[in-house]
Amino acid sequence: MSVRGRDGLGGRAAVVGVGATEFSKDSGRSELRLAVEAVRAALDDAGLTPGDVDGLVTFTMDTSPEITLAQACGMGELSFFSRVHYGGGAACATVQQAALAVATGVAEVVVCYRAFNERSGRRFGSGVQHREPSAEGVALGWALPFGLLTPASWVAMAAQRYLHAHGLTPEAFGHVAVVDRRYAATNPAAYFHGRPITLADHAASRWIVEPLRLLDCCQETDGGQALVVTSVERARDLPQTPAVIAAAAQGAGRAQEQMTSFYRDDLTGLPEMGVVARQLWRTSGLAPADIDVGILYDHFTPFVLMQLEEFGFCARGEAAGFVAEERLPLNTHGGQLGEAYLHGMNGIAEGVRQLRGTAANQIPGAGRILVTAGTGVPTSGLVLTADD
Repeated sequence: MSVRGRDGLGGRAAVVGVGATEFSKDSGRSELRLAVEAVRAALDDAGLTPGDVDGLVTFTMDTSPEITLAQACGMGELSFFSRVHYGGGAACATVQQAALAVATGVAEVVVCYRAFNERSGRRFGSGVQHREPSAEGVALGWALPFGLLTPASWVAMAAQRYLHAHGLTPEAFGHVAVVDRRYAATNPAAYFHGRPITLADHAASRWIVEPLRLLDCCQETDGGQALVVTSVERARDLPQTPAVIAAAAQGAGRAQEQMTSFYRDDLTGLPEMGVVARQLWRTSGLAPADIDVGILYDHFTPFVLMQLEEFGFCARGEAAGFVAEERLPLNTHGGQLGEAYLHGMNGIAEGVRQLRGTAANQIPGAGRILVTAGTGVPTSGLVLTADD
């Protein structure tokens, strides 16, 4: 097994600022401007200025280069800049990169950001329309000619196998959608604020790719989100309650592809998230029973169930019942199904708010938060805790 024992990163850095734009379907401004607005809001929240920042981290998919953002925000010299690949799988890894830089003294204040016009501009849900030749494209070439052109179609393959293996019906996925939308309904920042759904609504929504219905698929969003990371020691002198990064991990599984890992022996799990889970538990010293809130990446409902099983919250095939019984508060901001699709960065912000006690749907006593990034791709995760 390639994953070692406990690593030395846990507890050495903290998230001290969060900021976002509004979440919309037509922002009316450039992705760079969205990024700048989110970063400035996060710095204001942290009680810091652009001049304090010496590091930036974003996604390889982001269109706003670090030096361009730095110039637009009025930042000075940068000693660290980094990008993480694999779409939504990068979300928690941006914070891991920031924490690594802070813990090693490469940078003192690092901002993680993601901004896009994913509804009014490029829509991921429209599927693959053009790709430059690449080694990654070869894997897609085994699926695209047969009609698997969209993320929903790729996930549907694994979702169908999951239902068959465990003797379930598509209603199993509906529990995730209902929970997310219930929390979104009471979150003023959520796009679906005031609009909860029922299992009957889920069952009545149109098919996208069987067994996935419309309400199994996340929305498309314009917006930006930013997070500020610094050392735990410096965090204690800043105005906000620190969200300590107790553990951070990345994971890729055997026979890993981007959303099309169909040649594995078993399609009913997410081995890459299993890699992340083992490392988070080892480094944090926590177990599933210790977690107060789970913020699980929910671009598609079936993968939320598989994540719960990979992390050991329940046995294989039992996650739908786990969610229906509300044994763990999940996606208290409404998730990407209910609040906004910001490639998982808004989920990290929700974890921070829960620790601060300022979430719209605050869970009393929330002190240990699990956050995950995109599924079906090489991914990442965090355990955030209160400062001891």
